[in-house]
Amino acid sequence: MDLVHERRGDGPPLLLLHGIGHRWQGWKPVLDLLAAEREVIAVDLPGFGASPTLPAGMPYSIDSAITVLGDFLNSIGVERPHVAGNSLGGLFALHAARHSLASSVTALSPAGFYRRPGFLYAAGMLSLHRFAARTPESVRASLAQRPQARKLMFGVIYGRPERLDPDELMLDTRAMLEARGFHQTLRAGLGEHVARFPVGIPADIPLTIAWGTEDRLLLNGQGRRARQLLPAARFIPLPGCGHVPMGDNPALVARVILEGSSSPLLTG
Repeated sequence: MDLVHERRGDGPPLLLLHGIGHRWQGWKPVLDLLAAEREVIAVDLPGFGASPTLPAGMPYSIDSAITVLGDFLNSIGVERPHVAGNSLGGLFALHAARHSLASSVTALSPAGFYRRPGFLYAAGMLSLHRFAARTPESVRASLAQRPQARKLMFGVIYGRPERLDPDELMLDTRAMLEARGFHQTLRAGLGEHVARFPVGIPADIPLTIAWGTEDRLLLNGQGRRARQLLPAARFIPLPGCGHVPMGDNPALVARVILEGSSSPLLTG
């Protein structure tokens, strides 16, 4: 299926995968920094952003996501890119490595390392965030112009929302509200595998796991569990960053991704 995407830059290909309810534009703070050294491909996942939903009868699952991403990469002539993902996109990136679709993976606060209570908490917070997006747009726009109100509105998602562009945050809110794959994805996370860890990743695929120290959605214990389950990965804290760290510290996040995708064995 066709996925809406942004493609820019030159160099080894780097696929960027956003989280649930988000859109490729979530990577905008780091996009040009990455495109200076990589051919960057930022996609809207199926049912999110401007991409269509999955075909009828195709479930919202990890296997479906990997199938669609593999077909998408074939359609644009890209083989085994480096992959970076945030949240749900980080989980997909790790499974792309398991299926040998990735040359390296950088996962920013990846989903999938929760136990059932952690999943229910995150799902509840996301659902509440989506429900709040139903507030009249004029009200949300007025509140978003105030730094302290942005902290209240977006503090679960970002570490420093008061520093972010209020217009972009409004567009993110609209994307969350209009995400047609939102409920199906949450149901899949609970009903299929509450903690489906990406076992069986080939040893020659470099893995980087980076976690915001101010992540209020997927809490710190999940990062510790990821470290236990993926002992070969490089683990990096992102000081002051929230669950979506790209806007909190673009320079740091871009550096982590570039370093994670710079193995001479894989990019030469």
